[in-house]
Formats: sequence, C-alpha cells, structure tokens
Amino acid sequence: MTHRFIIPCLALALLGLLAGGCGPENIPNTDVPDNAENRAVIDFVEEYRHAVERRDVGGILALVSEQFLDDNGTISPDDDRDYDRLREQLGRFDQLLDVRYEMRYRNIEYRPSRIMVDYTYTASFKIATPEGDRWETRLRDNRIELVREDDQFRIVSGI
Repeated sequence: MTHRFIIPCLALALLGLLAGGCGPENIPNTDVPDNAENRAVIDFVEEYRHAVERRDVGGILALVSEQFLDDNGTISPDDDRDYDRLREQLGRFDQLLDVRYEMRYRNIEYRPSRIMVDYTYTASFKIATPEGDRWETRLRDNRIELVREDDQFRIVSGI
C-alpha cells in the first residue's frame, strides 16, 4: 500500500472516532445521558434500590407516594396494588434472608406530570424454606414512575 492511500484512510478513521465521541456522554453504567436532572432521578431510584437490599420497609415507604397505584401491567383489578397493599406486602420482607438487587438504567422520559424510568433489574432473594435456604433470581425489564411532591421525588408505580 502506498502512503497516498494509507494516510487518507487513517484520517477518515480518526474523524469517525472523533465524531462518535461528540454525542452526549451517558451516566456511567447506564444508557442515560449525563445531566444534572437525570443524575438526580437515578440517585433517587438508587436510594430505593439500596433500601430494597437492606430490606428496609420504612426506607422504601418513605420514597413512595401515598397516591401509589400499580396495576402490575394487567387489566384485571385483582392484582392492583395501592399504598396500603404495598405496605402489607413489604411486611413480608422479614422472610428474606438476603437480597441482591441490581438495576441497569435504560431510559428516563419526562412527561408533564410524571417521570418514567425504564430499567432492567436482576433480583436475587435468599429464602428460608423447610427444605433449607434457597436462592431465587429474577431478571426483568420494568418501569418506575415518579412524581414530585413537595419538591421531592416519590414513587407512584412500578415497584
């Protein structure tokens, strides 16, 4: 190959790398653009994630709006969960021996009255059973919906 061919190819490759790096940077370990608003949302949801890992029912409920309502993605009202039912279900956290909860944030969408946080989670739970302790793992895509109440984020759906 001649230098006349190699140098233009290298220049094009370098321009391609530079152009690819000109877009907005993502928050590390997420697919979410890095800005103050997105960081605040993720920091809040991370508070929730840590409370889940600690099995801290009070800590979780402190992040949840009393207007919480989750339809579990179905049209049947039988599996709907409001704030009181959520509190009741979280009361069973004491049956868990250990929790590992990881979240990969994929997108944040700002709507007039809500903030939608799309993520993929891996949850592992250690449960005591009569046959001995066992681990269960779940991997799913999910969406947490947030609102602002008194200038603070609160979860209204998605947990």
